[in-house]
Amino acid sequence: MTSIGGAEMVDWNLAVATATRLVRPGPEVSRDEARAVVAELRGHARTSERHVHEFTRMFHALPEGAHVPKTPVLVVDRAGWVKANVAGFRELLQPLLGKMQDRRAGTPGAAVFGAVGGKVTGVELGMLLSFLASRVLGQYETFAPASRELPGSSTGGGRLLLVAPNIVHVERELEVHPHDFRLWVCLHEETHRTQFTAVPWLRDHLEGEIQTFLGATEVDPMTVLERLRDAAQSFAGARPDAERGDEGRSLVEIVQTPEQREVLGRLTAVMSLLEGHADFVMDGVGPQVVPSVAEIREKFQQRRASGAGRLDATLRKLLGLDAKLRQYRDGERFVRAVVEEVGMDGFNRVWTSPNTLPTKAEIAKPADWVARVHRKGSEGSE
Repeated sequence: MTSIGGAEMVDWNLAVATATRLVRPGPEVSRDEARAVVAELRGHARTSERHVHEFTRMFHALPEGAHVPKTPVLVVDRAGWVKANVAGFRELLQPLLGKMQDRRAGTPGAAVFGAVGGKVTGVELGMLLSFLASRVLGQYETFAPASRELPGSSTGGGRLLLVAPNIVHVERELEVHPHDFRLWVCLHEETHRTQFTAVPWLRDHLEGEIQTFLGATEVDPMTVLERLRDAAQSFAGARPDAERGDEGRSLVEIVQTPEQREVLGRLTAVMSLLEGHADFVMDGVGPQVVPSVAEIREKFQQRRASGAGRLDATLRKLLGLDAKLRQYRDGERFVRAVVEEVGMDGFNRVWTSPNTLPTKAEIAKPADWVARVHRKGSEGSE
């Protein structure tokens, strides 16, 4: 890993240790109950795969004989989720950290600064992950390389993570039927796995956009600190920021360059599509296989909107998680509107290439995407 004078710029082991130490304990379950939950989630993942494939028809568009990578389903605890995501972050951030290493290599005291900075960053990352680790129900993790501890797809990375203690915690909190809720969650997460396995270029496209975003980062430490200080003062109310346009924006949005804002707009559109599509599929399949889906959906939407208290709401805003909630809502509306207009196969043109992905503006105006993609498709066939 990138290092200065032998010291990592991010102490990844310390990040894992910090998150594992700080994360809240999961719900109390007996050993037998834990085994039953794990077995049921694995079974639901297999069942969901068939339902999602039939409903989305995404594999129908693949050429005959095309290779479809098999990806493992990993039922993990909160510490397992942390380790998987640290491995993904480590892979994604390596080019950026290499860039920062080059900038610092000739400066006096670089080795000491790198050693101390790596530990500080490791602790900060661990604190962030400890917050998120108790909230994520499932995830399709695609960037971490395959390893013995973290097996991946037949083509390398990629695995479906189901966070068992969080699923049990939420089903108890909402007082919903456990069997139905677990299947409902698996339908959502299986849709993400289907998106990446049925669309071979999607992973590389997303990684390319993320690397472009990171490549535009202002790597001068003083410049970054200055922007972080402005952001922190904005959220603390220490300065008026209406004239700077920062009000209501997350830390992630404030600490970025103009070039990064363009990339972020494209990434926001893609993430809105992926999250909205998963919600649409979950609701489309749900009534046939999840008897209490209406109750689950209503209670879960209320939970999404309310958060869990003032501190939770503040952190969600600071980290930009409120934007993720908008992605679910706006993306689902986009998918629903397009499917109603041109059917499921017509919607699936969205997966043809990066050029057929919706823009951020088209997510808000689905008719514009239909006009652009379907008119272009019709002209090309004449």
